[in-house]
Amino acid sequence: MRNIALKLMYVGTAYHGWQIQKNAITVQEALELGISKVVKHPVRCVGAGRTDAGVHAEVYIANFRTDCAIPCDRMPLAFNARLPDDIVVVSAKEVSDDFKKEYTYRVYNSRIRNAFYVHRAYFYPKILDEQVMAEAAARFVGTHDFKAVRDVGTPTKTTVRTVHYFDVARKGDMIEMKVCANGFLYNMVRIIAGTLLEVGMGAYPPEHMEEILDARDRQAAGRTAPARGLTLVSMEYQKELPDWHHRENKYWEYDILQSHIKNEK
Repeated sequence: MRNIALKLMYVGTAYHGWQIQKNAITVQEALELGISKVVKHPVRCVGAGRTDAGVHAEVYIANFRTDCAIPCDRMPLAFNARLPDDIVVVSAKEVSDDFKKEYTYRVYNSRIRNAFYVHRAYFYPKILDEQVMAEAAARFVGTHDFKAVRDVGTPTKTTVRTVHYFDVARKGDMIEMKVCANGFLYNMVRIIAGTLLEVGMGAYPPEHMEEILDARDRQAAGRTAPARGLTLVSMEYQKELPDWHHRENKYWEYDILQSHIKNEK
């Protein structure tokens, strides 16, 4: 069976997240239905991570297995003809596993809301200090136990994760929080974003983030920010690909990706 990695983008407004649910339509369900019509057999698409209801993805990776002979370069057009307009297959590759990914949480910080960002950013009219928020965000960088910023959700073996960087910057009325890690716990980014908003309002000093992490208690952190401000923007796979084009360091750059598909059991 061929293992096919798909690079996707989708607007999550109409979906209850990535993962299939019994009583709500999801991105995974719509994608599997569209692909199965093309390859002529049922498929199971494994996503490289979950996104919650209403969360968008500029870049998302999923894989599926098939014995169909359609060339990878023809798959995007074939699949997109069977998919809703708000889910797009950008490219496809045969792959043989290990990644990191980046989320951006956007806050439209102005007295007047912007209609174009209603579903793509969290409208927050109160004055925020993005420099203090950036100082607080830096406290999350590194390897920590992130139990305090995790909601009860999918069971996990450990709540320890490594955050590679966490940047906060303002562009006009838009504040962007960009965080990259080797994995995220359920609602982790949204809880941290909500906590940073409280920092930006002056509720906590930046150094209080260390106390939150040490507490390992969800009640110690701030509220969960709304899903509409969160977008998955990149994923990077880091293992060697024996059959793809390689650079000198034996990694192939796949747009903003490098590497393997993650197979989740």
